[in-house]
Amino acid sequence: MSTEDEPGTTPAPQVWPTFTAKDADALIRFLVDQVGFEETAAYRGDDGVVHHAELVWPEGGGVMFGQERPGASHVTPAGSFSAYVVTATPDALHDKLAAAGADIVTAPFDTDYGSRDFALRDPEGNHWYFGTYPGAPRRGHG
Repeated sequence: MSTEDEPGTTPAPQVWPTFTAKDADALIRFLVDQVGFEETAAYRGDDGVVHHAELVWPEGGGVMFGQERPGASHVTPAGSFSAYVVTATPDALHDKLAAAGADIVTAPFDTDYGSRDFALRDPEGNHWYFGTYPGAPRRGHG
């Protein structure tokens, strides 16, 4: 049994939403320093531009992105990404981000399916939704 399989541990992400950034370094700093993601990798070209970055969410999951640049494939244009991030403390995270001047687009609210959510727009225009809903339980395998 690997550490990821032990009860109480967060498994390594196996699905990585990806997007493009106009200024990858600035977006990394925002997502790490203000939001709370952890930087696990930032691979740069000879010019110092971030070609590939990986950020993980402490409660599970992660995202990958690279800087918009000539010759690179850009499946998701810069500023057009959105993601839902599960957190046990949406109100505290909202308050921290609002106090730091983040662009909150939806104040905390309760959903009709039992989640507590809020949303923000990052400096590039991407939308991030944070809430307590972890998804429906998995059905049995087999």
